[in-house]
Amino acid sequence: MLEANIKPNRKAVLVSVQTPDVSDEELHSSLAELQRLCETLGYEVVGTLTQKRKSPSPATAVGEGKLKELARWTGGTGKVATYSGGSTFDEDEADADEPETFEDEDDEPKVLAGKIVFDQELTPNQLKHLEEATGAEVLDRTGVIVEIFSRHAKTREAKAQVEIARLKYLAPRLRATGQRADRQGGGIGGKGAGETTYELDKRRSRDRVAELQEELKHIRADHLQRRDRRQSQISVALVGYTNAGKSSLMRALTGNEVLVADKLFATLDTTVRALQPDHFPRTLISDTVGFIQKLPHDLVASFRSTLDEAADATLLLYVVDSSDPGFRQQLEVTQTVLKEIDAGAIPSLLILNKADCLDVVQTSLLTREFPDAILMSARIPADVEKLKRIIREHVTKDLKEAEVLVPYDDKTGLLGDIRRSASVTHEQFEEKGVRLTIRTYPETLAKLRLTPK
Repeated sequence: MLEANIKPNRKAVLVSVQTPDVSDEELHSSLAELQRLCETLGYEVVGTLTQKRKSPSPATAVGEGKLKELARWTGGTGKVATYSGGSTFDEDEADADEPETFEDEDDEPKVLAGKIVFDQELTPNQLKHLEEATGAEVLDRTGVIVEIFSRHAKTREAKAQVEIARLKYLAPRLRATGQRADRQGGGIGGKGAGETTYELDKRRSRDRVAELQEELKHIRADHLQRRDRRQSQISVALVGYTNAGKSSLMRALTGNEVLVADKLFATLDTTVRALQPDHFPRTLISDTVGFIQKLPHDLVASFRSTLDEAADATLLLYVVDSSDPGFRQQLEVTQTVLKEIDAGAIPSLLILNKADCLDVVQTSLLTREFPDAILMSARIPADVEKLKRIIREHVTKDLKEAEVLVPYDDKTGLLGDIRRSASVTHEQFEEKGVRLTIRTYPETLAKLRLTPK
């Protein structure tokens, strides 16, 4: 009973190995992002350790000296068992001249951490050795992101996609988690002859992934049908880094209540709403899943269907948090991922959001650096109205104007077709019928057998 009341230790130490190809600025930016990821999971970051190395140690990522320093934060031994009769560390791994790089400058940590989070992906062996040396739960960046996605997924599609990514991430790590490798005879619904527990779990994982992928095929077929029905409508996709303010902008543009939260990956499912007030052509706004540096490949693959909304968009709005010093790199990440799904050539506008957090000097510098961008805040109604006008100007630039007289005794349904597929800018009732001035697409005029002015 007492054990059930023990609260898990949610204090975490962040660790990063800085290789020669990583600058100090990139290192600090990535660690700051990792801290936000951890805080999204409810962890309290109590320290940070970094080490410069030519490459991560194949056994423990960090060197032997740094491993002992890390163990001081967790109460571990700082030692791992040797394997193959040799040392766990390479001979050239000595790091005695490497300075300690903790945020807390005291010789001894004030609190013991229960979790260690690495800012790079760890191998199963590295995980095993690190947990043995520190006595703490060890996570890597990919594991943290997968866990966040698992908690935030709401729809059937998002849950299936996240579970696939999670199973693919865990599959190679099953052996390192201490699974028994005993062999048993086969049986109905049990192990095959000579099949280990590890092999059984791996087979179950493969079967579950196949089952989820089949389920996704049916879900995506339904999505394709809905998208086909929207093909005649204009779509504008909000794309950008997680927590850039896309959902806040979505709510401002559409007037619909969508989830707005100050945390990473608050939105995992694509939300589609109409731009308000509704005008011809009807314009749909879609809020897509946010991007992040080092987004696990399996998650990019799993969420490809949610990104398809962006690939099929008429216009992309690249939304960035202009108050974040790292937004340029974040924009580059977004553009790279969109190129991977063949959405890089779609017309786009750069939205420098959260301009209300900038001072006069920052605003002036950004305006000069990005003259074609829209500097705004989703919280300021005048800024939102300006963006709406810009969107409408873009989506109506190809419309053609025509004039048509619809007889009062018309039985072809022409008047109804016009009102459904065109914008009526002028209407005049004459002796023989109603004369309309309309704006619509050239192909619609051809279908209605009308000649543009």
